[in-house]
Amino acid sequence: QVQLVESGGGLVQAGGSLTLSCAASRRLFSENVMGWYRQAPGKQRELVATMSTSGSTNYVASVKGRFTISRDNAKNTVYLQMNSLKPEDTAVYYCNLKRTAWPNDDYWGQGTQVTVSS
Repeated sequence: QVQLVESGGGLVQAGGSLTLSCAASRRLFSENVMGWYRQAPGKQRELVATMSTSGSTNYVASVKGRFTISRDNAKNTVYLQMNSLKPEDTAVYYCNLKRTAWPNDDYWGQGTQVTVSS
């Protein structure tokens, strides 16, 4: 029903910045939450940041003050600005969409690699 396409990953030195983008294939009229999760080798996937249609945000403690999530509802796109990157931020980052009204479905992007060198 909905495809998510991510871009913006890459290799950066510690202290550098990257911006990730995720575009949904069609406009969503229902209330929803879009955001980013990440999975490092040998670890479980964790929430990084989310933003609801109404603008409420949620961040994992380790990225507060460094990462900023934003979204453009007209473009069906969510962004993650990542500043002051650390080697421990290295992971595959996945875009996620959850509709909080009917049909209450859940979608994932294919993932984009972020590697931070020391």
